[in-house]
Amino acid sequence: MQWTNKGSALLLAGVLLGLSGPLGTPAAGAAGPSRTALTAAGSPGASRTAADPAEGPDPLDFAVVVDQSKSLADKDLARETEAAALLSQGEISERSRATIIGFGSSEKSGQSPVSEVCPLIVADAAGRERLSKCVQQLGVRDEARIGPGTDFPAAVRQAVTRLTEGGARTPAVPKVVFLLTDGKLDVADSPEYGTDRDTRQSNGARRLTEELARARAAGVQIWPLGFGSEIDRSALTAMAEGGYRGACSDVPGSVPRMRVVGSSAEIDKALQETFAAARCARIAQGTVGKPPADLTVTIPPIATDGSLTVAKHDPKVRVTYYDPAGRKVPVRGEFDGSTFEVSGQDGPVEALRVKDPLPGRWRVHIEAPEGHRDREVAVRAIWQGRLRSDVTLDPASPRAGEKVAVQVRMQTRRGVVITDPEQLAGLTASAEVSGAGFAPFSFKLADDGRAPDAKAGDVRFTGTFTLPAAATGDLELVTRMAAPGITSDKRPVHARRGPDVPVLTAGLAVDRVTVHPGGTVHGTLDVTNNDSTPHTLRFALQDQTPGAELTVAPTPVTAPAGHSTRVPFTLTLAAGTALGELGGKIAVVDTGDGDTVLDTAFLDVLVVAPPTWWDRWWKAVTGGAAAVLVLGVVIGIRLLARRRRRDLTGITLELHEDGRSLHALTVRKGQSAGGTFSFTVDEPYGGAPMLRSVRGSAASTAHALRRTGSGELLLRPRGGGQVPVRPGEPVGLGEHELVVRGGRTTTRRGGDLPWSRRPRGPRTPRRTGSGPGGDTGTGTGRDPGTATGAGPGSGAAGSAGGPDTYDVNF
Repeated sequence: MQWTNKGSALLLAGVLLGLSGPLGTPAAGAAGPSRTALTAAGSPGASRTAADPAEGPDPLDFAVVVDQSKSLADKDLARETEAAALLSQGEISERSRATIIGFGSSEKSGQSPVSEVCPLIVADAAGRERLSKCVQQLGVRDEARIGPGTDFPAAVRQAVTRLTEGGARTPAVPKVVFLLTDGKLDVADSPEYGTDRDTRQSNGARRLTEELARARAAGVQIWPLGFGSEIDRSALTAMAEGGYRGACSDVPGSVPRMRVVGSSAEIDKALQETFAAARCARIAQGTVGKPPADLTVTIPPIATDGSLTVAKHDPKVRVTYYDPAGRKVPVRGEFDGSTFEVSGQDGPVEALRVKDPLPGRWRVHIEAPEGHRDREVAVRAIWQGRLRSDVTLDPASPRAGEKVAVQVRMQTRRGVVITDPEQLAGLTASAEVSGAGFAPFSFKLADDGRAPDAKAGDVRFTGTFTLPAAATGDLELVTRMAAPGITSDKRPVHARRGPDVPVLTAGLAVDRVTVHPGGTVHGTLDVTNNDSTPHTLRFALQDQTPGAELTVAPTPVTAPAGHSTRVPFTLTLAAGTALGELGGKIAVVDTGDGDTVLDTAFLDVLVVAPPTWWDRWWKAVTGGAAAVLVLGVVIGIRLLARRRRRDLTGITLELHEDGRSLHALTVRKGQSAGGTFSFTVDEPYGGAPMLRSVRGSAASTAHALRRTGSGELLLRPRGGGQVPVRPGEPVGLGEHELVVRGGRTTTRRGGDLPWSRRPRGPRTPRRTGSGPGGDTGTGTGRDPGTATGAGPGSGAAGSAGGPDTYDVNF
């Protein structure tokens, strides 16, 4: 790297998230970082063309080397062929290259130990179709051209030669060999290794060691996969450890290793898992079934690139793909933010490559004609998350000797901010700082809630370093993050070393809120200007989620000379802002100093749908309904109580004459509607007067006894005015008197009624008379005593009451 000295201005170069590529390279080591020198953030002349990485996952060159020796049964060879097709069709980068090589031995004239069925082909749309066809040649053994033995050295040599010919690709691309075999080294009948069987075997083992050393020197990894019971495990281990030991990350399991399965029936699944480990991708296992059937496989939210592979065995099987929303996706082209490409439709393995897939459960529908439905079809997904990084430095322009906090968060290409820590389970992060004037050093980034990290599990990885005082030139900061299936887009963060004595210091704070589209977010800017002249600042929005439209006000902002100022500001969201986490950050820059970034802050804003009418008023509506219900119940109870108080049922009316009871009539239930009982006095010719209840129109011309809501009894004689009635006391009724008995007692002072309205009755001692009916009744006057008379009805007993008490409670 070329270093430049800019005097007191130290250029802070690339802060860079992630791995250098999907696999290690000889120059980069176990987790090779990428390094990019940077210019000042926001400077008008800055160009990001050279620094921006290519879209999509990083490529790799790989060879699938398949054992075709005589020891394999035809079904084993067919399964090896399908496993090789799974790798070539399932590769997620269209910039990768693949070659397919079969191997056996060379024992007689015309034979070769290797058969290169597919040359090194770029795995784009056309290349994958070609690979789908040529890989099927593995299933055809020509004994005239390939011998029955197992020549590992020749197989490794052929693969290494093809992966390294033409020089290194730019940028350097990892090189990997996946070797499938069911046995052990067998060159006993191969003349090129010696004159007798024992010599040939020992020479073959020595030659294999030499070829592995060649692979190691060329940076070619070897991943052996054995199956069956005749496997030489020690030989497979030696091949894995003899090749290049680089890895795509520091994650355990990404360094080359051998693997053995019980039979060829397991190699398709095992080989894809091996491929994922070598490529730092992940495998999602789906379901299996015979056509016709619906198979499913789940792609997580963190995935940005993937392939759905369908091991259908029979080209007659037809496949249709549906996204998690239930929509049929195209075999080629773009749809709802994703890009699709199907290959291998006419082969035993079909694959759908997807860029920016919709997360969730995908459905794969399989159909086949009669006679082609006897084999189970399996679906899997191989995927990788290529994340965009948001990196902030605090302070944004550090001085020599100053402590710097580095904070990193991630989002997908769709703009989805990663907020679920489970999606980054097992991730480790660190950073390395190097530059002129000091020795390189490393520090950790963590999301564990321990200082300087603010909160554990918030998917913000934080660390600190102190910029050495001896730094004299440009410096570079590189972050490394290692996790299965996760790589970085390597976007740099632009920054500049600040002057030794800060002219301006600024601090941004933005509310962490939930808002609706069209809403506003508030924040504050605290700025101190130590200069003798004012400075003009402006707010800048960075790394916004695609489709987000934000405006910030006020801008520009003036920082007065020699003063500290607090400036409130607002961010306004457009009405069409998409719902979800609002990514990106806000920066404040000094416009008079080349847009030097003074401070940055993340936008922790969640955009949700605006509330409905019911959301706003449901409490008031339900509270009002409850109050109306309670009021209705109270009113109902009071009306019922009043009705009961006015009811005259059970009251007995006695008709008296000269202190004698002539007749009695008891009010029955239903006869006192509205608290009024209407009656007449019948005087039959030659008979005693009698009381009789009346209803209907006749009631308007009859006598009426009623009770008020307060319990008071009133008598309205026919054609006369109302007079109060006290139970047990006679009241005038034409030529007769009426005595009311029965009910509950209510106390009332006698002075409450004027003497002119008080009922008057005979004040006579007890006497007894007989009425026409022969019944006997008792009555009470105002003075103590009793009176007994006979009448046509039954008698009723009453007790004498003083002038201050009468019975009105019913």
